[in-house]
Amino acid sequence: MPFRHVVMFKWTDDVDAAHVETVRAGLDRLGREIGVIRSYVHGSDAGQSDGNYDYAVVADFDDADDWRTYRDHPDHQRFIADHIAGRVAARAAVQFDTASSGR
Repeated sequence: MPFRHVVMFKWTDDVDAAHVETVRAGLDRLGREIGVIRSYVHGSDAGQSDGNYDYAVVADFDDADDWRTYRDHPDHQRFIADHIAGRVAARAAVQFDTASSGR
């Protein structure tokens, strides 16, 4: 069953544009290197509405098992430790089965 993971971050005040670019490049790399990912889109908020999160990632997988493989993948865990942990003021995430998403 198709499965989607969505995560959003609000950066801490000390995160600058250079770090956000490092995150973007790193996520691009993860999207290519972790084979269970079917679709991987991410980016900074477009600034069209106050109060939004700063950055979002949307990842699609064939099923929840593939998402768990991604979640626990050593490259993904290393990326979180090196570039996300300690730099996030708030995080929100959700995973859901897209086959029942009301298309």
